[in-house]
Amino acid sequence: MYSREKEFLEKIEKHKGVVFKISKMYMDNKDDQNDLYQEIIYQAWKSYDDFQKRSDFSTWLYRTALNTAIVFLRSEKKRSFIQNQNIDGLSVRQEPYNDKDDMNMKQMYEAIHQLSPIDKALIFFFLEDFSGKEIALQLGITEVNARVKLKRAKEKLKDIIAKQNTGSN
Repeated sequence: MYSREKEFLEKIEKHKGVVFKISKMYMDNKDDQNDLYQEIIYQAWKSYDDFQKRSDFSTWLYRTALNTAIVFLRSEKKRSFIQNQNIDGLSVRQEPYNDKDDMNMKQMYEAIHQLSPIDKALIFFFLEDFSGKEIALQLGITEVNARVKLKRAKEKLKDIIAKQNTGSN
């Protein structure tokens, strides 16, 4: 194996949790999550030659993964809309969650899926313990703007969860 490929695979293995979390935040079913995961790895490999090591690999991977997820989400919504035009009335059976922790995680991810792509990114960075300054650097905005946007995203998430808990949508 070429040293460049080996280096890339080692770095991806070390940071695969990031890719998994982003995939889970942006897609709501297992197949789509797996597709997005593969697409992020593919896009990262395609652009690996452009990684100039001015930042940490993890920082570069966060940005690549988020950009890929946003583009993938847009194309998936278009594809889903077109496909759903032909399958009206078809319902998908979902397995119930028995474990309380699983239910809480499921509820959180369902709420996150209702956020805009930017709000999802902000929540992701928050969950990864990024500082306001780090979030600002990732998104290319000021630190004050990042903190304000994060506060609003967290409020939206709380509202969505509260509505889920009261049964109103």
